[in-house]
Amino acid sequence: MNILNSLLIISEHTKGYSLNTDILDTNIINLTIFVGALVYFGRPVLGNILSDRQEKIFSAIQEAETKLEDANKRLAEAEKQLQQTQSVIEQIKKDAEITADKIRNSLIAQGKADTQRLLASSQASIKSKENDIKKQIQKEIVSLALKRVTMQLKSQVNDNVKLNITDKSIAMLGGS
Repeated sequence: MNILNSLLIISEHTKGYSLNTDILDTNIINLTIFVGALVYFGRPVLGNILSDRQEKIFSAIQEAETKLEDANKRLAEAEKQLQQTQSVIEQIKKDAEITADKIRNSLIAQGKADTQRLLASSQASIKSKENDIKKQIQKEIVSLALKRVTMQLKSQVNDNVKLNITDKSIAMLGGS
């Protein structure tokens, strides 16, 4: 407030700007003592405050650097695990493809074997049916032939032929 008054007084007297050279009137001595006391007594307090602040900043920087190192280590570890995982995934894919090929080939071979077995079974069944039909036809032919021969014999054989056959049969058995 005193400085402002001094400047107003200077401006009123000179009708412009000029320098007031009265040392007591401008409080230069008081200001010098105040600034000197402030520097003398404030330096240790300000130094302690700045020192504490510097230590806090330094410890924060060290903590940040430690965290950065830890983060970098974790990142490197994670990248290594990622590479290992990708390697395992690739191996699993290769194994899966190999297994799929084996299964596919096995299924194809099994299908071919099943087809061959079914074909052989079908052919055997057809042969069996053919043989059964041939036997049935043969039986029918024999039966028809016997019926025909029997009918022919009945029509051609009379009583004299029957007596003649009977006599020959008895003679063969040891009758005379």
